[in-house]
This record gives sequence, structure tokens and C-alpha cells, in this order.
Amino acid sequence: MACTSADLALLIWHKSSYSNGSEGLCLEVATGLPGTVPVRDSKAPDGPALLVNATAWAPFIAAVAAGDLTL
Repeated sequence: MACTSADLALLIWHKSSYSNGSEGLCLEVATGLPGTVPVRDSKAPDGPALLVNATAWAPFIAAVAAGDLTL
């Protein structure tokens, strides 16, 4: 799926509850692209976004919630 920066600017972005300002870990995800989860650095909203397939995103989120991933 091809997305332009204009397309991404129209999406509704949500800051992750795991984001924090003190360590520079600032992640946002957007809704509005069926089957795709756009991810970006909230400190650089005009920068690039990573487009992740929703079927790959779900197990990633489950692993984070379970504490299986560490920084």
C-alpha cells in the first residue's frame, strides 16, 4: 500500500501508554488504514512513519503486554 505524507497527516494518531518523555521513547500509532498500523516517533510527527501489517502488529502488542520484550 502506498501512502503519502498527506495521507498520514489526515490520520488520527494516538500516543502509546508506554511512551515517556524522560528517556526519549515516544511512539504513536494511527487508526484509519484498514489492515495497516502506521507507527511514528511522536517527537518527529512530520518525519517518516513505519507501516506495519495489522496481522504482524497484533502478536507484537501481545508480547509487549506480556512483558516478553525488553529495551
